[in-house]
Amino acid sequence: MWPTPPVNRLHPPSPKIIRRLTEIVGPANALTDPALQVAYLKEWRDLYTGKSPLVLRPGTTDEVSRILEIANEAGIGVVPQAGNTGLVGGQIPSEAGGEIVVSVERLKHIRSIDSAGTSMIVEAGLTLSEAQAAADARGRLFPLSMASEGSCRIGGNLATNAGGVAVLAYGNTRALTLGLEVVLPDGRVWDNLKTLEKDNTGYDLRDLFIGSEGTLGIITAAALRLFPKPREKETALAALPSLAAALDLLHLAKEHAGLELTAFEFMNQLSLDMVVRHVKDARLPFGKPHPWYALLEISSLSDDGHAARVLERLLAEATEKRLVSDGTIAGSLTQARELWRLRESISEAQKPEGGSIKHDVSVPVPAIPEFIRRADVTVQKICPGARPVPFGHLGDGNVHYNVSQPLTMEKPRFLALWEPMSRAVHDVVSDLSGSISAEHGIGRLKRGELARLKSPVELDLMRRIKSSLDPNGIMNPGKVL
Repeated sequence: MWPTPPVNRLHPPSPKIIRRLTEIVGPANALTDPALQVAYLKEWRDLYTGKSPLVLRPGTTDEVSRILEIANEAGIGVVPQAGNTGLVGGQIPSEAGGEIVVSVERLKHIRSIDSAGTSMIVEAGLTLSEAQAAADARGRLFPLSMASEGSCRIGGNLATNAGGVAVLAYGNTRALTLGLEVVLPDGRVWDNLKTLEKDNTGYDLRDLFIGSEGTLGIITAAALRLFPKPREKETALAALPSLAAALDLLHLAKEHAGLELTAFEFMNQLSLDMVVRHVKDARLPFGKPHPWYALLEISSLSDDGHAARVLERLLAEATEKRLVSDGTIAGSLTQARELWRLRESISEAQKPEGGSIKHDVSVPVPAIPEFIRRADVTVQKICPGARPVPFGHLGDGNVHYNVSQPLTMEKPRFLALWEPMSRAVHDVVSDLSGSISAEHGIGRLKRGELARLKSPVELDLMRRIKSSLDPNGIMNPGKVL
Protein backbone atom coordinates (compact mmCIF):
# COMPACT_ATOMS: atom_id res chain seq x y z
CA MET A 1 0.00 0.00 0.00
CA TRP A 2 1.12 3.56 -0.70
CA PRO A 3 2.07 5.46 2.47
CA THR A 4 -0.23 8.07 3.93
CA PRO A 5 1.14 11.64 3.55
CA PRO A 6 3.32 12.53 6.56
CA VAL A 7 0.96 14.82 8.46
CA ASN A 8 2.91 14.10 11.64
CA ARG A 9 5.82 16.11 10.25
CA LEU A 10 3.80 19.30 10.24
CA HIS A 11 4.25 21.95 12.90
CA PRO A 12 2.92 25.44 13.69
CA PRO A 13 4.50 28.46 12.01
CA SER A 14 7.25 30.20 13.90
CA PRO A 15 6.99 33.94 14.68
CA LYS A 16 9.44 34.54 11.82
CA ILE A 17 7.24 32.60 9.36
CA ILE A 18 4.16 34.45 10.57
CA ARG A 19 5.92 37.75 9.85
CA ARG A 20 6.89 36.58 6.34
CA LEU A 21 3.35 35.46 5.57
CA THR A 22 1.92 38.69 6.96
CA GLU A 23 4.17 40.71 4.66
CA ILE A 24 2.65 38.93 1.66
CA VAL A 25 -0.98 39.91 2.34
CA GLY A 26 -0.50 42.95 4.61
CA PRO A 27 -1.40 43.24 8.32
CA ALA A 28 -5.08 43.92 7.63
CA ASN A 29 -5.41 40.53 5.93
CA ALA A 30 -3.33 38.48 8.37
CA LEU A 31 -5.55 37.77 11.37
CA THR A 32 -4.00 36.60 14.63
CA ASP A 33 -6.59 38.02 17.04
CA PRO A 34 -8.93 35.14 18.06
CA ALA A 35 -11.88 37.56 18.11
CA LEU A 36 -11.30 38.40 14.44
CA GLN A 37 -10.77 34.74 13.53
CA VAL A 38 -14.09 33.42 14.84
CA ALA A 39 -15.89 33.50 11.48
CA TYR A 40 -13.18 31.28 9.96
CA LEU A 41 -12.86 28.71 12.74
CA LYS A 42 -16.44 27.54 13.34
CA GLU A 43 -18.84 25.82 10.97
CA TRP A 44 -22.50 26.75 11.08
CA ARG A 45 -23.80 23.45 12.50
CA ASP A 46 -21.43 23.79 15.48
CA LEU A 47 -19.95 20.34 14.88
CA TYR A 48 -16.39 21.64 14.55
CA THR A 49 -14.57 24.58 16.07
CA GLY A 50 -10.85 24.83 15.32
CA LYS A 51 -7.92 27.02 16.25
CA SER A 52 -5.29 28.72 14.12
CA PRO A 53 -2.24 30.89 14.70
CA LEU A 54 -2.96 32.79 11.50
CA VAL A 55 -5.81 33.41 9.05
CA LEU A 56 -4.60 34.79 5.72
CA ARG A 57 -6.75 36.54 3.12
CA PRO A 58 -4.68 36.81 -0.05
CA GLY A 59 -5.90 39.13 -2.80
CA THR A 60 -4.16 37.60 -5.83
CA THR A 61 -3.12 34.23 -7.19
CA ASP A 62 0.50 35.30 -6.80
CA GLU A 63 -0.03 35.88 -3.08
CA VAL A 64 -1.56 32.41 -2.72
CA SER A 65 1.45 31.00 -4.57
CA ARG A 66 3.95 32.68 -2.26
CA ILE A 67 2.03 31.54 0.83
CA LEU A 68 2.02 27.88 -0.23
CA GLU A 69 5.67 27.96 -1.23
CA ILE A 70 6.65 29.12 2.26
CA ALA A 71 4.25 26.71 4.00
CA ASN A 72 5.54 23.77 1.98
CA GLU A 73 9.17 24.57 2.73
CA ALA A 74 8.44 25.05 6.44
CA GLY A 75 6.10 22.05 6.83
CA ILE A 76 3.05 24.04 7.89
CA GLY A 77 -0.47 22.69 7.42
CA VAL A 78 -2.75 24.83 5.25
CA VAL A 79 -6.56 24.77 5.41
CA PRO A 80 -8.15 26.39 2.33
CA GLN A 81 -11.48 28.10 2.92
CA ALA A 82 -14.04 29.81 0.69
CA GLY A 83 -17.45 30.72 2.13
CA ASN A 84 -17.26 28.47 5.21
CA THR A 85 -20.63 26.92 4.37
CA GLY A 86 -19.35 23.32 4.20
CA LEU A 87 -21.25 20.67 6.16
CA VAL A 88 -18.57 18.03 6.79
CA GLY A 89 -15.86 20.07 8.49
CA GLY A 90 -13.52 20.14 5.51
CA GLN A 91 -12.90 23.88 5.78
CA ILE A 92 -12.20 24.02 9.53
CA PRO A 93 -8.68 23.70 11.03
CA SER A 94 -8.01 21.19 13.76
CA GLU A 95 -8.41 21.92 17.46
CA ALA A 96 -4.65 21.55 17.93
CA GLY A 97 -4.17 25.05 16.55
CA GLY A 98 -1.11 24.55 14.34
CA GLU A 99 -2.61 24.97 10.85
CA ILE A 100 -3.00 28.27 9.03
CA VAL A 101 -6.24 29.12 7.24
CA VAL A 102 -6.07 30.57 3.73
CA SER A 103 -9.35 32.22 2.76
CA VAL A 104 -9.98 33.04 -0.91
CA GLU A 105 -12.74 35.53 -0.11
CA ARG A 106 -10.79 38.49 -1.56
CA LEU A 107 -10.28 36.79 -4.94
CA LYS A 108 -13.45 38.25 -6.41
CA HIS A 109 -12.66 39.46 -9.93
CA ILE A 110 -14.72 38.51 -12.95
CA ARG A 111 -11.83 38.18 -15.36
CA SER A 112 -13.83 37.81 -18.56
CA ILE A 113 -17.11 36.81 -20.19
CA ASP A 114 -16.76 35.77 -23.81
CA SER A 115 -18.51 37.76 -26.52
CA ALA A 116 -21.02 35.00 -27.25
CA GLY A 117 -21.77 34.56 -23.56
CA THR A 118 -21.08 30.83 -23.50
CA SER A 119 -18.47 30.99 -20.73
CA MET A 120 -16.97 33.25 -18.10
CA ILE A 121 -13.75 33.23 -16.09
CA VAL A 122 -14.19 34.16 -12.44
CA GLU A 123 -12.07 34.02 -9.30
CA ALA A 124 -12.69 31.61 -6.45
CA GLY A 125 -13.85 34.17 -3.89
CA LEU A 126 -16.90 35.25 -5.88
CA THR A 127 -20.11 34.14 -4.17
CA LEU A 128 -22.36 31.87 -6.17
CA SER A 129 -25.06 34.54 -6.29
CA GLU A 130 -22.52 37.05 -7.63
CA ALA A 131 -21.53 34.61 -10.36
CA GLN A 132 -25.20 34.08 -11.21
CA ALA A 133 -25.73 37.85 -11.38
CA ALA A 134 -22.70 38.34 -13.65
CA ALA A 135 -24.13 35.80 -16.09
CA ASP A 136 -27.61 37.29 -15.83
CA ALA A 137 -26.28 40.76 -16.67
CA ARG A 138 -25.17 39.32 -20.02
CA GLY A 139 -28.50 37.61 -20.62
CA ARG A 140 -27.07 34.21 -19.72
CA LEU A 141 -27.63 31.60 -17.04
CA PHE A 142 -25.11 30.06 -14.67
CA PRO A 143 -27.41 27.32 -13.38
CA LEU A 144 -25.68 26.14 -10.20
CA SER A 145 -28.19 26.92 -7.44
CA MET A 146 -28.56 26.07 -3.75
CA ALA A 147 -29.92 27.55 -0.54
CA SER A 148 -26.51 28.91 0.51
CA GLU A 149 -25.80 30.69 -2.78
CA GLY A 150 -25.64 34.11 -1.12
CA SER A 151 -22.69 33.06 1.04
CA CYS A 152 -21.02 30.01 -0.53
CA ARG A 153 -18.19 30.83 -2.94
CA ILE A 154 -17.12 29.43 -6.28
CA GLY A 155 -13.89 28.02 -4.86
CA GLY A 156 -15.81 25.95 -2.31
CA ASN A 157 -18.37 24.87 -4.91
CA LEU A 158 -15.51 23.56 -7.04
CA ALA A 159 -13.59 21.98 -4.17
CA THR A 160 -16.66 19.98 -3.11
CA ASN A 161 -18.17 19.46 -6.58
CA ALA A 162 -21.37 21.01 -5.26
CA GLY A 163 -24.73 19.87 -6.58
CA GLY A 164 -27.84 21.84 -5.70
CA VAL A 165 -31.32 21.90 -7.17
CA ALA A 166 -30.54 22.12 -10.91
CA VAL A 167 -28.36 19.02 -11.34
CA LEU A 168 -31.21 17.20 -13.05
CA ALA A 169 -31.01 19.55 -16.04
CA TYR A 170 -27.50 21.00 -16.01
CA GLY A 171 -25.27 18.67 -13.99
CA ASN A 172 -23.19 19.36 -10.90
CA THR A 173 -20.27 21.78 -10.61
CA ARG A 174 -17.93 19.44 -12.47
CA ALA A 175 -20.20 19.48 -15.51
CA LEU A 176 -20.31 23.29 -15.41
CA THR A 177 -16.53 23.76 -15.36
CA LEU A 178 -14.37 24.10 -18.47
CA GLY A 179 -11.01 24.98 -16.93
CA LEU A 180 -9.21 25.86 -13.70
CA GLU A 181 -6.38 27.85 -12.23
CA VAL A 182 -4.86 26.02 -9.26
CA VAL A 183 -1.98 26.81 -6.92
CA LEU A 184 -0.18 23.56 -6.16
CA PRO A 185 1.17 22.70 -2.71
CA ASP A 186 4.72 23.77 -3.65
CA GLY A 187 3.52 27.16 -4.88
CA ARG A 188 3.56 26.47 -8.61
CA VAL A 189 0.50 27.70 -10.53
CA TRP A 190 -1.29 25.41 -12.96
CA ASP A 191 -3.05 27.73 -15.41
CA ASN A 192 -5.65 25.83 -17.41
CA LEU A 193 -8.30 28.51 -17.81
CA LYS A 194 -9.32 27.22 -21.21
CA THR A 195 -12.88 27.38 -22.48
CA LEU A 196 -12.60 24.42 -24.83
CA GLU A 197 -15.49 22.01 -25.18
CA LYS A 198 -13.04 19.28 -26.17
CA ASP A 199 -9.46 18.71 -25.02
CA ASN A 200 -8.40 15.08 -25.20
CA THR A 201 -4.72 15.50 -24.35
CA GLY A 202 -3.93 13.01 -21.63
CA TYR A 203 -5.17 12.83 -18.06
CA ASP A 204 -7.96 15.26 -17.18
CA LEU A 205 -6.27 17.21 -14.39
CA ARG A 206 -9.25 19.53 -14.06
CA ASP A 207 -11.43 16.74 -12.74
CA LEU A 208 -8.70 15.73 -10.31
CA PHE A 209 -8.96 19.03 -8.43
CA ILE A 210 -12.75 19.41 -8.60
CA GLY A 211 -14.10 17.62 -5.55
CA SER A 212 -10.67 17.24 -3.90
CA GLU A 213 -11.73 19.42 -0.93
CA GLY A 214 -8.53 21.45 -0.85
CA THR A 215 -6.33 18.42 -0.25
CA LEU A 216 -4.39 18.75 -3.53
CA GLY A 217 -4.08 22.52 -3.98
CA ILE A 218 -6.03 25.78 -3.86
CA ILE A 219 -8.37 26.63 -6.74
CA THR A 220 -8.04 30.35 -7.44
CA ALA A 221 -10.10 30.79 -10.62
CA ALA A 222 -12.33 28.84 -12.99
CA ALA A 223 -13.72 28.99 -16.51
CA LEU A 224 -17.43 28.26 -16.14
CA ARG A 225 -20.01 27.17 -18.69
CA LEU A 226 -22.99 29.46 -19.34
CA PHE A 227 -26.37 28.67 -20.87
CA PRO A 228 -29.17 30.51 -22.64
CA LYS A 229 -31.41 32.18 -20.10
CA PRO A 230 -34.93 30.68 -19.96
CA ARG A 231 -37.66 33.12 -20.90
CA GLU A 232 -40.28 31.19 -18.98
CA LYS A 233 -40.11 29.32 -15.71
CA GLU A 234 -43.11 27.63 -14.12
CA THR A 235 -43.16 26.20 -10.61
CA ALA A 236 -45.65 23.85 -8.94
CA LEU A 237 -45.98 22.10 -5.59
CA ALA A 238 -47.73 18.73 -5.75
CA ALA A 239 -49.12 16.80 -2.79
CA LEU A 240 -48.56 13.07 -3.14
CA PRO A 241 -50.08 9.94 -1.57
CA SER A 242 -46.76 8.07 -1.42
CA LEU A 243 -43.09 8.23 -2.30
CA ALA A 244 -43.69 5.65 -5.03
CA ALA A 245 -46.10 8.18 -6.56
CA ALA A 246 -43.29 10.76 -6.54
CA LEU A 247 -41.15 8.40 -8.58
CA ASP A 248 -43.97 7.80 -11.06
CA LEU A 249 -44.56 11.56 -11.25
CA LEU A 250 -40.88 12.10 -12.04
CA HIS A 251 -41.05 9.66 -14.95
CA LEU A 252 -44.24 11.30 -16.22
CA ALA A 253 -42.66 14.77 -15.91
CA LYS A 254 -39.70 13.65 -18.02
CA GLU A 255 -42.10 12.34 -20.67
CA HIS A 256 -43.97 15.64 -20.80
CA ALA A 257 -41.10 18.11 -20.37
CA GLY A 258 -37.93 16.27 -21.39
CA LEU A 259 -34.90 18.53 -20.93
CA GLU A 260 -37.19 21.39 -19.91
CA LEU A 261 -37.69 19.74 -16.51
CA THR A 262 -35.11 21.78 -14.58
CA ALA A 263 -35.91 20.74 -11.00
CA PHE A 264 -37.74 17.97 -9.18
CA GLU A 265 -37.46 18.10 -5.39
CA PHE A 266 -39.19 15.92 -2.82
CA MET A 267 -39.89 16.25 0.90
CA ASN A 268 -42.04 14.58 3.54
CA GLN A 269 -44.82 16.10 5.62
CA LEU A 270 -42.73 16.39 8.79
CA SER A 271 -40.10 18.48 7.03
CA LEU A 272 -42.71 21.02 5.91
CA ASP A 273 -44.44 20.95 9.30
CA MET A 274 -41.13 22.15 10.77
CA VAL A 275 -40.82 24.90 8.16
CA VAL A 276 -44.33 26.17 8.86
CA ARG A 277 -43.65 26.12 12.63
CA HIS A 278 -40.32 27.91 12.57
CA VAL A 279 -39.99 30.01 9.40
CA LYS A 280 -41.77 33.36 9.42
CA ASP A 281 -44.73 33.63 7.03
CA ALA A 282 -44.18 30.13 5.63
CA ARG A 283 -47.39 28.27 4.89
CA LEU A 284 -48.58 25.25 2.96
CA PRO A 285 -51.06 26.01 0.17
CA PHE A 286 -53.21 22.95 0.94
CA GLY A 287 -56.13 22.50 3.30
CA LYS A 288 -54.89 19.24 4.80
CA PRO A 289 -51.53 17.44 5.24
CA HIS A 290 -50.20 14.85 2.81
CA PRO A 291 -47.47 12.23 3.29
CA TRP A 292 -45.17 13.55 0.55
CA TYR A 293 -44.66 16.56 -1.68
CA ALA A 294 -42.84 17.28 -4.93
CA LEU A 295 -41.62 20.68 -6.11
CA LEU A 296 -41.38 20.85 -9.89
CA GLU A 297 -39.89 23.46 -12.17
CA ILE A 298 -40.23 23.58 -15.96
CA SER A 299 -38.24 26.12 -17.98
CA SER A 300 -38.54 27.15 -21.61
CA LEU A 301 -36.62 29.30 -24.05
CA SER A 302 -39.88 30.39 -25.65
CA ASP A 303 -42.11 33.17 -24.32
CA ASP A 304 -45.50 32.00 -25.55
CA GLY A 305 -46.75 30.19 -22.44
CA HIS A 306 -45.24 26.86 -23.45
CA ALA A 307 -43.89 26.01 -19.97
CA ALA A 308 -47.25 26.70 -18.33
CA ARG A 309 -49.09 24.51 -20.83
CA VAL A 310 -46.66 21.63 -20.29
CA LEU A 311 -46.98 21.88 -16.51
CA GLU A 312 -50.77 22.05 -16.63
CA ARG A 313 -51.02 18.99 -18.89
CA LEU A 314 -48.57 17.12 -16.67
CA LEU A 315 -50.49 17.80 -13.46
CA ALA A 316 -53.82 17.01 -15.12
CA GLU A 317 -52.60 13.59 -16.24
CA ALA A 318 -50.89 12.94 -12.90
CA THR A 319 -54.13 13.76 -11.07
CA GLU A 320 -56.12 11.48 -13.37
CA LYS A 321 -53.65 8.67 -12.64
CA ARG A 322 -53.93 9.41 -8.90
CA LEU A 323 -50.26 10.23 -8.59
CA VAL A 324 -51.13 13.70 -7.27
CA SER A 325 -53.64 14.30 -4.49
CA ASP A 326 -53.56 18.08 -4.74
CA GLY A 327 -51.42 20.71 -6.40
CA THR A 328 -50.79 24.38 -6.92
CA ILE A 329 -49.04 26.26 -9.71
CA ALA A 330 -47.30 29.50 -8.80
CA GLY A 331 -49.18 32.39 -10.36
CA SER A 332 -46.34 34.88 -9.99
CA LEU A 333 -42.62 35.11 -9.34
CA THR A 334 -43.38 35.93 -5.70
CA GLN A 335 -45.48 32.78 -5.32
CA ALA A 336 -42.76 30.70 -6.98
CA ARG A 337 -40.22 32.05 -4.50
CA GLU A 338 -42.53 31.17 -1.61
CA LEU A 339 -42.83 27.59 -2.84
CA TRP A 340 -39.06 27.33 -3.18
CA ARG A 341 -38.65 28.82 0.30
CA LEU A 342 -40.57 25.88 1.74
CA ARG A 343 -38.01 23.49 0.28
CA GLU A 344 -34.92 25.57 0.99
CA SER A 345 -35.82 26.32 4.62
CA ILE A 346 -35.96 22.70 5.78
CA SER A 347 -32.42 22.59 7.20
CA GLU A 348 -32.92 25.92 8.96
CA ALA A 349 -36.23 24.76 10.42
CA GLN A 350 -34.67 21.64 11.92
CA LYS A 351 -32.46 23.62 14.29
CA PRO A 352 -35.23 24.65 16.71
CA GLU A 353 -36.38 21.02 16.81
CA GLY A 354 -33.20 19.98 18.64
CA GLY A 355 -30.43 17.64 17.54
CA SER A 356 -30.29 16.49 13.95
CA ILE A 357 -28.17 13.67 12.55
CA LYS A 358 -27.68 14.34 8.85
CA HIS A 359 -26.86 12.12 5.91
CA ASP A 360 -26.11 13.39 2.40
CA VAL A 361 -26.37 10.24 0.32
CA SER A 362 -27.28 9.09 -3.16
CA VAL A 363 -28.79 5.86 -4.44
CA PRO A 364 -30.09 4.86 -7.88
CA VAL A 365 -33.27 6.86 -8.45
CA PRO A 366 -35.56 3.80 -8.60
CA ALA A 367 -34.18 2.67 -5.23
CA ILE A 368 -35.10 5.83 -3.30
CA PRO A 369 -38.39 4.49 -1.85
CA GLU A 370 -36.67 1.27 -0.75
CA PHE A 371 -33.77 3.22 0.77
CA ILE A 372 -36.04 5.45 2.84
CA ARG A 373 -38.19 2.52 3.95
CA ARG A 374 -35.16 0.53 5.09
CA ALA A 375 -33.42 3.52 6.61
CA ASP A 376 -36.53 4.40 8.63
CA VAL A 377 -36.64 0.89 10.08
CA THR A 378 -32.92 0.99 10.84
CA VAL A 379 -33.12 4.35 12.59
CA GLN A 380 -36.03 3.27 14.79
CA LYS A 381 -34.08 0.25 15.97
CA ILE A 382 -31.20 2.47 17.06
CA CYS A 383 -33.33 5.30 18.46
CA PRO A 384 -37.03 4.61 18.98
CA GLY A 385 -39.04 7.77 18.47
CA ALA A 386 -36.47 9.43 16.20
CA ARG A 387 -38.07 11.57 13.50
CA PRO A 388 -36.73 11.05 9.95
CA VAL A 389 -36.78 14.19 7.79
CA PRO A 390 -35.93 12.96 4.26
CA PHE A 391 -35.88 15.45 1.41
CA GLY A 392 -33.74 16.24 -1.58
CA HIS A 393 -33.24 15.98 -5.30
CA LEU A 394 -35.33 13.07 -6.53
CA GLY A 395 -34.26 13.59 -10.13
CA ASP A 396 -30.59 12.82 -9.45
CA GLY A 397 -30.99 10.34 -6.57
CA ASN A 398 -29.62 12.66 -3.86
CA VAL A 399 -31.39 12.16 -0.53
CA HIS A 400 -30.75 14.39 2.47
CA TYR A 401 -31.75 11.81 5.05
CA ASN A 402 -31.81 13.89 8.21
CA VAL A 403 -33.04 12.54 11.53
CA SER A 404 -34.36 14.83 14.26
CA GLN A 405 -34.24 13.82 17.89
CA PRO A 406 -37.26 12.28 19.64
CA LEU A 407 -39.39 14.87 21.39
CA THR A 408 -38.65 13.34 24.80
CA MET A 409 -34.86 12.87 24.40
CA GLU A 410 -32.11 15.27 25.42
CA LYS A 411 -30.00 16.63 22.57
CA PRO A 412 -26.56 15.41 23.83
CA ARG A 413 -27.89 11.89 24.34
CA PHE A 414 -29.31 11.86 20.82
CA LEU A 415 -26.20 13.28 19.13
CA ALA A 416 -24.12 10.60 20.88
CA LEU A 417 -25.86 8.17 18.50
CA TRP A 418 -24.43 9.93 15.41
CA GLU A 419 -21.76 7.35 14.65
CA PRO A 420 -23.81 4.14 15.05
CA MET A 421 -26.79 5.68 13.26
CA SER A 422 -24.68 6.92 10.34
CA ARG A 423 -22.91 3.59 10.02
CA ALA A 424 -26.25 1.80 9.87
CA VAL A 425 -27.74 4.23 7.32
CA HIS A 426 -24.58 4.07 5.22
CA ASP A 427 -24.75 0.28 5.25
CA VAL A 428 -28.20 0.52 3.66
CA VAL A 429 -26.79 2.97 1.09
CA SER A 430 -23.89 0.65 0.31
CA ASP A 431 -26.20 -2.35 -0.03
CA LEU A 432 -28.13 -0.39 -2.68
CA SER A 433 -24.92 0.52 -4.57
CA GLY A 434 -25.15 4.14 -3.49
CA SER A 435 -22.74 6.78 -2.20
CA ILE A 436 -22.31 8.08 1.35
CA SER A 437 -21.68 11.60 0.02
CA ALA A 438 -23.72 12.97 -2.85
CA GLU A 439 -22.72 16.63 -2.76
CA HIS A 440 -21.25 17.72 0.59
CA GLY A 441 -17.94 15.85 0.41
CA ILE A 442 -16.03 13.84 3.01
CA GLY A 443 -14.13 16.40 5.09
CA ARG A 444 -13.62 15.25 8.65
CA LEU A 445 -17.12 13.96 9.27
CA LYS A 446 -17.06 11.00 6.88
CA ARG A 447 -13.36 10.21 6.71
CA GLY A 448 -13.73 7.03 8.75
CA GLU A 449 -16.72 5.90 6.73
CA LEU A 450 -14.84 6.46 3.48
CA ALA A 451 -12.06 4.20 4.72
CA ARG A 452 -14.61 1.61 5.82
CA LEU A 453 -16.66 1.49 2.62
CA LYS A 454 -14.24 2.27 -0.22
CA SER A 455 -12.37 -0.64 -1.73
CA PRO A 456 -8.65 -1.08 -0.95
CA VAL A 457 -7.86 -0.36 -4.60
CA GLU A 458 -9.76 2.94 -4.55
CA LEU A 459 -8.13 4.05 -1.30
CA ASP A 460 -4.70 3.12 -2.59
CA LEU A 461 -5.19 5.13 -5.77
CA MET A 462 -6.38 8.17 -3.82
CA ARG A 463 -3.42 7.96 -1.44
CA ARG A 464 -1.02 7.69 -4.38
CA ILE A 465 -2.48 10.83 -5.93
CA LYS A 466 -2.30 12.71 -2.62
CA SER A 467 1.28 11.66 -1.95
CA SER A 468 2.37 12.51 -5.49
CA LEU A 469 0.94 16.04 -5.54
CA ASP A 470 1.40 16.87 -1.87
CA PRO A 471 4.39 14.83 -0.63
CA ASN A 472 4.77 16.92 2.52
CA GLY A 473 1.08 16.56 3.39
CA ILE A 474 0.48 20.27 3.99
CA MET A 475 -2.84 20.61 2.16
CA ASN A 476 -5.87 20.36 4.41
CA PRO A 477 -4.31 17.71 6.66
CA GLY A 478 -6.66 15.17 8.22
CA LYS A 479 -9.41 15.69 5.65
CA VAL A 480 -10.81 13.07 3.22
CA LEU A 481 -7.97 10.56 3.78
